[in-house]
Amino acid sequence: MSTTEVAPLEVLEPSTDEDAEVDRPWQVVVWDDPVNLMQYVAWVFRKLFGYSKAKADHLMLQVHHEGRAIVSSGPREKAELDVFRLHEHGLWATMEKQP
Repeated sequence: MSTTEVAPLEVLEPSTDEDAEVDRPWQVVVWDDPVNLMQYVAWVFRKLFGYSKAKADHLMLQVHHEGRAIVSSGPREKAELDVFRLHEHGLWATMEKQP
């Protein structure tokens, strides 16, 4: 090979499975707890997420009756912030990848 020739470059394509994994949104789950009053939980949902009274009450009742409710979803950074804010208000919250 002379000094003016360039060696061929091999480009590897990412697999589609990895792309789908990266793009999958996260969801924030609020869990039932024995500490917080139902009215307070609904108030937190309205304050943090701007939900209507009807939506906040629906989510609060879902937490109460089913033990958990998904209150938000989106990119990982948003989910982490939402979990942090819920913790700051004394609610039990986690995040998980959407199925």
